[in-house]
Amino acid sequence: MRNWCARHPIGFMALYLVFYLICFALLEKYVTVPDLWVHCRLDDLIPFCKYAIVPYVMWFPWIPFTLFYILWRAPRQDFWRLCLPLFTGMTLSLLFYLIVPNGLMLRPQSVPGTDIFANAVRALYSSDTPTNVCPSIHVFNSVTLMLAYYRCGCFDHPRRRWMRPAATVLCLAICAATVLLKQHSVIDVVFGILLALALDYAAALMQYETSPLRRRVDRKQRLPEWR
Repeated sequence: MRNWCARHPIGFMALYLVFYLICFALLEKYVTVPDLWVHCRLDDLIPFCKYAIVPYVMWFPWIPFTLFYILWRAPRQDFWRLCLPLFTGMTLSLLFYLIVPNGLMLRPQSVPGTDIFANAVRALYSSDTPTNVCPSIHVFNSVTLMLAYYRCGCFDHPRRRWMRPAATVLCLAICAATVLLKQHSVIDVVFGILLALALDYAAALMQYETSPLRRRVDRKQRLPEWR
């Protein structure tokens, strides 16, 4: 299976997408009564903003764009270096939703207006229940993607350097949008960031452990010292 995934990265992504969507749909259908309600005082101070739907929905194309771009432009190990924490974190989040069902009650009772932004928010609310929120997968994925832009050497090219600050701005906008739309609590955002940093650090350790540089260092340490 590992060899198949290595030879078919697009097929691997497609399989994981199917797995994630099925699991998320099952959670949305059957885990509807939270055992934990997520809320903090800061949530009450953040106003609702329907225009935040714009960066919020940009999350959906940003993930495949980044994955395919790194697969195309960067060495293959950079692609897998992104997939490891990204898909692991999404799976762990789904598992946590199952073990600790959680939700929030922050959404406004009604969304005023008949413009495209208000209609989009109402469509989001009708299709996405206010459950399975902590940690925020929106935030987790955004931070993980942003870190990849700064880690991958393909963005060192002068014509691509602008993509790094652009990724930072988009990441911050998406994180802000989750709380401005009342889709998530500040607590969800914090835990999403922490999960992203923890898994990225773990992936960096794994990469170092299997790197040729580590093997060369270990070999030098094992060589006898001649005097």
